[in-house]
Amino acid sequence: MGSPDFTGRITEILEAATLADGVAPLGEQAVKGVGRPGVVEVTVADAELIVGYANVTPARDGEPAMIELVVDPVHRRRGHGRRLLDETLARVTGDVRVWAHGDLPAAQALAAASGLTSKRQLLQLRRPLPDPALPELVVPADLVLRTYAGPSDDAEILRVNNVAFAWHPEQGGWGSQQIDERTGSDWFDPAGLFLAFDAADPDRLLGFHWTKVHAESLGEVYIVGVDTAAQGRGLGRLLTLAGLHYLADRGLGEVELYVEGDNTAALNTYGKLGFGQYAIDVAYG
Repeated sequence: MGSPDFTGRITEILEAATLADGVAPLGEQAVKGVGRPGVVEVTVADAELIVGYANVTPARDGEPAMIELVVDPVHRRRGHGRRLLDETLARVTGDVRVWAHGDLPAAQALAAASGLTSKRQLLQLRRPLPDPALPELVVPADLVLRTYAGPSDDAEILRVNNVAFAWHPEQGGWGSQQIDERTGSDWFDPAGLFLAFDAADPDRLLGFHWTKVHAESLGEVYIVGVDTAAQGRGLGRLLTLAGLHYLADRGLGEVELYVEGDNTAALNTYGKLGFGQYAIDVAYG
């Protein structure tokens, strides 16, 4: 594993599965891990041709290990998915979650056959731009809203992120590496990272909103984080709306976001801003 031939074959499978299913079979971090040293990877083959691939994210900070897997559409319905899942589960000790992106019928059937049940739901919501029209952005007098000024903002973004997402298995526990990866990405635009401060204490961040622009005229509410000490001031709505206006001004046709299925407060906020459910990812365990 890790050779150009291996990486190329896995890329072929991922592209074919995305085209066949209408949803990417692996998440962003799993795709980045393909062929990398230290990543736990499992494959199954048919006549020496790799037809299935699985990627394991180890357990961290009390959170279970996570498995993402895919089978080449041309080689499905031959037992490869069950064999791949069984072999991957045998490599993992302790609690585990198996992600089904899109929660397609075949994934549901595989989970049921393996004795797995839904443990977590991640919803993808979408909203068209520019219609319906966005509410006007009004910044209260006791807040300061500005965009990213550079690395001098990183420490406060990191602090708020880790407070806001202390409960989150992927988003919590960030370090400077996670900030640097994102600010150094091709998609990053400092004008699309919004920061909210208390007017009485302009050096202490209350919340932030990262936006992302995809190539297919699709924008994303990438991360909205609010300091738990600042909740109740409408910051989630304010920051989200600021990002939506920015994405609309870029001429994009649609915007997406991801939210936990049990995050009632966030779902309420996004619903009032015109978002509706577009897709669902389910973690089975």
